[in-house]
Amino acid sequence: MKVRIANRVQGIAPFYVMGLLARAHELEAQGRSVIHMEIGEPDFITPEPIIEAARRALAAGYTHYTPTTGLPHLREAIAGYYKDCYGVRLSPERVIVTPGASGALQLALNVLINPGDEVLVADPSYPCYRHLVRLMDGVCIMVPVGAQSAYQFTSQTISRRMSKNCVAVIIASPSNPTGTLMNAESLGEIVRMVEANGARCIVDEIYHGLVYEDKATTALTLSSECFVINSFSKYFGMTGWRLGWLVAPEPYISEVDKLAQNIFLAPPTPAQHAALAAFTPETQEELERRRTAFCIRRDYLLPELRGLGFEIPITPQGAFYLYANCERIAQDSYAFAIDILERAGVAITPGADFGSHAANEHVRFAYTTGLEKLEEGVQRLRNYLS
Repeated sequence: MKVRIANRVQGIAPFYVMGLLARAHELEAQGRSVIHMEIGEPDFITPEPIIEAARRALAAGYTHYTPTTGLPHLREAIAGYYKDCYGVRLSPERVIVTPGASGALQLALNVLINPGDEVLVADPSYPCYRHLVRLMDGVCIMVPVGAQSAYQFTSQTISRRMSKNCVAVIIASPSNPTGTLMNAESLGEIVRMVEANGARCIVDEIYHGLVYEDKATTALTLSSECFVINSFSKYFGMTGWRLGWLVAPEPYISEVDKLAQNIFLAPPTPAQHAALAAFTPETQEELERRRTAFCIRRDYLLPELRGLGFEIPITPQGAFYLYANCERIAQDSYAFAIDILERAGVAITPGADFGSHAANEHVRFAYTTGLEKLEEGVQRLRNYLS
């Protein structure tokens, strides 16, 4: 039979980093050593209190479906987390627990986008934003951002690109791939301007908790009309558990619930019971130790990369990424990433994964591996470049 693939799928690109990761694994299977700085996954395993909570849940037989929007106790715990961390009083009814932040993003976009509607996304940014907009038959407007705005939107750049067809603006703070943080004043200006134009802000706060000098501001302190996305993956160290959440404006709750029923029925039950332990003092103490370790890694890797000739004009305030201009070293960042993997055994991510604006001039380093391995990676890069 003729193979027929929907146009919306053909318009979605794969992650370049996954091809590099597959090749890195091939090299390791051949006995080669590879320093992994490509994948945005913390090297720390899930904290023990969370694992123990999962053991107890499995032993108790908690393996059946939960309500589509998640365990009531978990939704209450997440709402309590916003009160403790940000002083925001949030109704648990607005919290929808999802299979990862990707599930939350799908729900927010699905409930907002009709075919042809526009969504503004920063370039560079996490690739799933534009790909999922495309999957909903929306139009993703990629807006170039650079070091002069700390790789973040400003209200001026958004106002110039908004049209009557714009239904949403996606904001990430801290962002992937740059790790930069939007301050409360700038975020507030954008939220007010977008809402005044009849559109919604979708704010990705998945790297909250992994912020170093400054304090992150949740968009929920600025407006109750934003869609806010977060996850247990990054700060809480639960990537493989596939658990996130969406905070939705009240008028959208029933529609989001209906969509979730049809898309994934319910989040993973054992993961939800495990996540209840994420907010305990014991777990929070461990997560704070890990946050300090990430900061130490950043403060080591940043000057080392600059000393090797990579241009990193902004010190990232959060996440665990360094977005580096490699123009003085190589003209094609994808070919460069392949070459240093093959010749130096260092895996990094090419800028092409994050958009098209100056993509050939940039690579992303993830400091998601231990300090000793980062030191080895820097030495390999130094030998390669010399």
